[in-house]
Amino acid sequence: MSDFPPIIKSPNDHRQYQYLRLTNELRVLLVEDNQTHQAAASMAVGVGHFDDPVERPGMAHFLEHMLFLGTDKFPDSGEYNAFINQHGGNNNAWTGTEHTNFFYSIDADAFEESLDRFSQFFIAPKFDLELVDRERQAIESEYSLKLKDDIRRIYQVQKASINQRHPFSKFSVGNLKTLAGDQQQIRAELLAFYQQHYSANIMTLCLVAPQPISELTQLAEKYFSGIINRNISKQYPDQPFLTKQQKCQQVDIIPLKEQRRIAISFDLPGIDQFYQRKPLTFISHLLGNEGPGSLLAYLKQQNLASNLSAGGGVNGYNFKDYTVNIQLTEYGLTQVDDIIKCVFEYITLIQKNGLEDWRYRERASLLETSFRFQEQIKVLDLASHLSINMHHYEVQDTVYGDYRMDNLDVDEADFLLQHFNVENMRLQLVCPELSVDQYADWYNTPFKISSISQIRMASWRDNSVREALSLPLKNPFIVENPQQRTDEAVSNVPVIVTEGKGYRIWHKKDDEFNVPKGHLFLSLDSQCASKTPRHAALTRLYVEMVIDYLSESTYQAEVAGLYYNIYPHQGGITLHITGFSGNQETLLALIINKARERNFSQKRFEVIKKQILRSWNNAAQAKPISQLFSSLTVTLQKRSYEPVRMAEELESVTINDLHNHVSEFYEKIYLEGLVYGDWLISEAQALGRRLELLLSLVTKPSGESSRELVDLRDRGTLLREKQVNHQDSAIIVYYQSAETTPDRMALFSLLNHTMSSNFFHELRTQQQLGYMVGTGYLPLNRHPGIIFYIQSPSAGPRKLLEAIDEFIADFSYAVMQITNEQWEVTKQGLVNQVMEQDANIKTRSQRYWVSLGNRDYEFNQRELVAAEISKLTRADLIKFMMKHMRSKNSNRLVLFNNGDTHTDQIPLISDNMIEDLKQFKTDAIKFEF
Repeated sequence: MSDFPPIIKSPNDHRQYQYLRLTNELRVLLVEDNQTHQAAASMAVGVGHFDDPVERPGMAHFLEHMLFLGTDKFPDSGEYNAFINQHGGNNNAWTGTEHTNFFYSIDADAFEESLDRFSQFFIAPKFDLELVDRERQAIESEYSLKLKDDIRRIYQVQKASINQRHPFSKFSVGNLKTLAGDQQQIRAELLAFYQQHYSANIMTLCLVAPQPISELTQLAEKYFSGIINRNISKQYPDQPFLTKQQKCQQVDIIPLKEQRRIAISFDLPGIDQFYQRKPLTFISHLLGNEGPGSLLAYLKQQNLASNLSAGGGVNGYNFKDYTVNIQLTEYGLTQVDDIIKCVFEYITLIQKNGLEDWRYRERASLLETSFRFQEQIKVLDLASHLSINMHHYEVQDTVYGDYRMDNLDVDEADFLLQHFNVENMRLQLVCPELSVDQYADWYNTPFKISSISQIRMASWRDNSVREALSLPLKNPFIVENPQQRTDEAVSNVPVIVTEGKGYRIWHKKDDEFNVPKGHLFLSLDSQCASKTPRHAALTRLYVEMVIDYLSESTYQAEVAGLYYNIYPHQGGITLHITGFSGNQETLLALIINKARERNFSQKRFEVIKKQILRSWNNAAQAKPISQLFSSLTVTLQKRSYEPVRMAEELESVTINDLHNHVSEFYEKIYLEGLVYGDWLISEAQALGRRLELLLSLVTKPSGESSRELVDLRDRGTLLREKQVNHQDSAIIVYYQSAETTPDRMALFSLLNHTMSSNFFHELRTQQQLGYMVGTGYLPLNRHPGIIFYIQSPSAGPRKLLEAIDEFIADFSYAVMQITNEQWEVTKQGLVNQVMEQDANIKTRSQRYWVSLGNRDYEFNQRELVAAEISKLTRADLIKFMMKHMRSKNSNRLVLFNNGDTHTDQIPLISDNMIEDLKQFKTDAIKFEF
C-alpha cells in the first residue's frame, strides 16, 4: 500500500474517505458512514462487451450472470441472493461497453459475512456445468424481452452502421445463437475468458459501512487480497469510431412506436481527459438552452420541433458520439434540412460569441453550489457510482470529479467546437414513413444508409445566423452564495400551519440535512379531474399544455437548480417545486400566473394533443409485463383508464372543450399542501394566506375527491386477458388485503420479503421461465397487496399460473424449514428496510407527502408496521397462506397475455373472466378512501 492524496469532499458530507491499493494492485475506496445502518459494496471490473471474442458476442454479459451462481466456498447457486435478501439488502449487476459492475447493500451487522461471499466471485467462481445451459436460457430471455424495444433496436442499427473494426460494433447482449454449443465447451471458453480478463489490477472496489476506516481496511485486505493480479494491460483496437466514408451519411430507421426525430451527431475524441474543465458540458449548456431566443424556442415557434437535447450519445476509450436530438412535429419532418441549418447557425453563434468567461462561470458556479450542498444518496447507489468513478477520475476527484469545472480554456472549447462541422457529421432520422433497404442483425430493425449530397452540405455551411436566434442572457434565478437558515424546527413532524374551507397547508422546517433547499407540494382535488375517461384525458391535456406554456419562461429557473413538476392523479393534479429555496416563491408565482392565463394557442394545442395521442397509442407497443402493470391499476381503481381508451376520447377534443374543462375543473377545488425544508413557519403561513386569497378569487371550496378501489372479497379468481402484440406471454397474480391496518401491512410486506428470493431462484433460475420474474409488495389506495409476475418467452399463461400456484402451495413447507434464528434475522432485515433512514431532503419530503396521501397524519405508519412485523410468527404466515392463497379459487386478480409463440399451448380460460371492463368496474363493490 502507498499514500494517496485525500479525497475532496463536500462540506455537507459527513462521511470519511480513504483510498488504498492492496498488494495485488486492487484499488479500493473505503467510506466510513456513521449515520447509516446499512452497508454496501461495489466492484467495477474493467471488462465489458468490447472484450467479447468476435465469435462469442455476449460473453462478458454471460460471465456476469454466471458469477452469481455459486463459488467453490459457497456452492449453492441461490445462496448469495437469499443471504442478501434475508439481511434486508438488494443486489444487482450490469455489463457495459468497457466495464462490468457488481453491487449490493445489506444490514451492516451482516457486512463481513456478505463480503466473504461477494469476494469469492472474483477469487473462485464455480461455473457449475449444470447451470451453463440454464443461464444461457436466462440470457435468451433477457434478449427476447427487448426484441420490440425501439431503444435497443435503434442502438443495434448504430452498431451496424459504424466502423465494423471498432469494438462498439459488437452485439452486446448475447443469446442462444451466439452462446450455442456443447455445455462443456462453453464452460471452458467461459473459464478462459474469466482467466484472461478478470484481474485485480483492473478492478476497483468501494466499501461503504458504519465501521471505522481501520476496520474497513482490514476487511478489504482479508477478503479481497486473494484476487489474482494477472497484470492485464487494457488495449482496445486503435480504430476510429467512424471511417472517413461513414461520415456525411444519413441513416434512416423505421421504429415500432410512432416517433419522429432527427439526431445530428459529431465524431469527437474520447472525453475523459477534459473532465476537470468540462468544455462539452458548457457547450451543451448553450446548445441545449430552452429559453427565449434559443434553438429549441425558435423551432417550437416555427412548429418544427417539440423537444431538443444536446450532449447525449455513446462514448468510450477513443470516441464521443456527440448528439443533438430533436423531436420533430409532422411539419418539422418536411423541413429537416432547415432544422439542421438552424443547428449549424446556433453552433456558429456559440463559436463567435458564446465562449465568454461569465457564461462558463454561471454553469460552473451551479455545479460548485450543488457540490457544496451535496445531498446524500443511498449507500448502494454511492458504492456503485464511486467504484465506476475510480476508473475515470484522479484519486482526489473520485467524489468531486462529477462537479469539477475549473475554468474556461477557450482553445480547448474551440478545439471541440471545430469538430461540430458539416464534414464531421452524421444524421439519424427515425420515422415510420421511410423507405429502407436492409435490416439490422438480431433485432431485425429496418434501415437505410445513404450519402448526404454536396448540395445539402453546402447549404449548411453558410455562416449567417438568423436574427431570431440569440444566446441566453444572465440568469436572474441564480442565488449567489446561498445559505441555509439555522432556525430549529418547532416539531418533529409536519404540522398544519394554516387551514380553512377547502384548503390545508402543512409545514416542517428541516434542521437535519443542512441545505438551503425546499420541497413544496400542492395538490388540487377536483371532482371533474377524472370522473370519466374524457375528463381524465382533458386533465392530462391541460397539464401538458401548462408545462409547454411554462417551458420557456421557467427554463432559466431550472438551470439555476429550481425544478417543478405538474402531474395528474386519481383526484386531480399535483404541483411539486423543489430546489434552492431563495427563489421558490418567485417560481411558484410565475407558475400560478401562467396557469391561470389559460392562453393556449391553437397551434400548440394541436402539437401537444398529437404528442399525447402518440404516447398513449405507443403504450400498446410496450413490453407485455409493463402493459399488465398499467392494467392492474386500471382494472382496480375506479378513476384509472387504459391509455387507448383515453386516446379515443382525446381524438375529438377541441381547444374550446379544453377551456371549458379548465373552467369546470376550478369550479370547486380542495387544496392540500406541504412545505418542507429551508422554509420558516412564518413564510409557510404567509404562503397559505396568499393561496387562500387566490382560491377565493377563482373557486369555491370543496372536499377531497374520493379514491375508490374494487373490493376483491368473495370474487374468487378473476381473470382478465390483455391483447398484446408480442412473442412473450406475461402474467400478474395479485392478492389484496381488505384491511388497511398496520398488522395487515406488516403481514403482506413480510410475505413478500420472505418469498421474493425463493420465487426468483425457483422460477427464474431453476425453471428458467423468463428474465422478468419476481414478487412485490403493492399497496393500492392504502390497501396492502402482493403480486407475483413473470414475462416468459418459453411458457404460455396457463403454465405460468400453474407454476405460481405450485410455488405458493409448496412455500408453506419452506417456511416451516426456517430455523427460529433465520426467521428472526429475516424479520429484522425487513424492519431495517421499512425503517431505513431518509438519505436526503428529497427522500424525507416524499415520505411526508406519501404519508399525507395515506392520511397518516401522525407520520408514524412505518413505526407501527415495523412493530407489527416484529410480532409475526411463522405460524401467522402459514395460516394466512393456507386460508387465503393456497386455493385455486382464492380471491385474487390474474392479468395475462398470450404470446404469439404460445398460441398452440392450452389457453388460460375461466367462467370468471372480465370481458367488459367498464361494466365490471361499474358493478363492483368498492372500498372508498
